[in-house]
Amino acid sequence: MNDLTRPERLQIMLTQEELAALDDWRFARRMPSRAAAVRELLKRGLEAEGVQLAEGNMRSRDFGVVDSPMRATGGATKDDSDR
Repeated sequence: MNDLTRPERLQIMLTQEELAALDDWRFARRMPSRAAAVRELLKRGLEAEGVQLAEGNMRSRDFGVVDSPMRATGGATKDDSDR
């Protein structure tokens, strides 16, 4: 992701304590910037919550809620006829 452009800007307000914690975490890991540290923490937080991060080659259809046989075959399944 480091090679991609980032066209969106996100501004956040932090308390002095939050900023100090961010900087301490960043410096301990020798991260190049606050932005890089925030992106890494965001990524880790989303992964911890079970959010699948998109890869560059994924399509919107790859983000279904459930993987049903109907999606795979494009037709009705035996279970669908019972509903």
